[in-house]
Amino acid sequence: MERLKIGVICYPSLGGSGVVATELAIKMAEKGHEIHFITSSLPFRYNEPHENIHFHEVRIDGYAVFKYPPYDIALANRIGQVIEEQHLDLLHVHYAVPHAVSAVLAKDMIQSDIGIITTLHGTDVTILGHDPALRNTVKYGIDKSDITTAVSDSLRKETIELIEPAKEILTIYNFIDEETYHPVAAGSVREEFDIQKDEKVIIHISNFRSVKRIPDLIRAFAKITEKVPAKLLLVGEGPEMPRIRRLADMLGVTDEVVFTGRRDDLPELLSISDVMVLPSEKEAFGLVLLEGFACGVPAVGTTAGGIPEVIEEGVNGHIVPIGDPDAIAEKTLRILCDSEVHQMMKENALETVKGKFASDHIVGQYEKLYYDLKKKEC
Repeated sequence: MERLKIGVICYPSLGGSGVVATELAIKMAEKGHEIHFITSSLPFRYNEPHENIHFHEVRIDGYAVFKYPPYDIALANRIGQVIEEQHLDLLHVHYAVPHAVSAVLAKDMIQSDIGIITTLHGTDVTILGHDPALRNTVKYGIDKSDITTAVSDSLRKETIELIEPAKEILTIYNFIDEETYHPVAAGSVREEFDIQKDEKVIIHISNFRSVKRIPDLIRAFAKITEKVPAKLLLVGEGPEMPRIRRLADMLGVTDEVVFTGRRDDLPELLSISDVMVLPSEKEAFGLVLLEGFACGVPAVGTTAGGIPEVIEEGVNGHIVPIGDPDAIAEKTLRILCDSEVHQMMKENALETVKGKFASDHIVGQYEKLYYDLKKKEC
């Protein structure tokens, strides 16, 4: 197959979209394609240099005439430069705003016919799309793209209802790197967090924003500890941290709640965990669920967004209503207190990743889109 030169525009910082964009780029590089990241810094998941991956920094100079640095314009200029200098075949941008809009501007500025694929990850629709001042901008980014994908069917439907785009939107699910995420020896993690042999381990991983509804989990956990000895690992950082700490103290579970901060050893943390809980009120997909499943961790999640497309009720976990700590506690205890159920769900979680969300399958879907788009240009 023809080797493609692909420009990738994404957020390089912590977050599901950056993880997927980077993992996809790495997989494409391993298949022989030439990848050109056009971002403000190296993506945080890009840890090992690859001969097929190149980085083009977006620099933002300060000008007195601008109250805020004009990142969108700087990005568009840099995209245009890289298209011309590297003779790119296509652009894959993650997020309609600002990245698709900047890509369209770059294409127009240099009068290029390069194809643009835009992947919607959630907040560009679920938050920005609800703002009347930005809805048309999101629609513009989608309609000016040649192909648009969404990371869940729920997000695809919400985009169609809210934005009313002129073009079709395809669903291509997220995936994880199975070579990284799989059951591993936990080493000294249990000792580090003083987790006793008889204690069950519940884990939550996020950026600790209000939309994640972590207080619901704290309230549920207080009820869980009345039935079984347990530790709750809260992995990550974010603005809700002080509120969560106060609530844990008020409910008397401070000693059982472990705030790990950001960690690089997620497979180890997941491999000692019995259940993952994701109580979000908005979640386009829930990438952490796949990371947990790949390590054999069943999950309890809400009805929000794409979560029910990942968790199959009673098979690899349970689905609960949004904002219902009692339901979270009840469903989590069902898994924790029945070893046969836990083992069954653990095995099914592993099979979920190998089947529906296998990286080879998902990467193949994107690669086909790349070739289809290249043929259209010809």
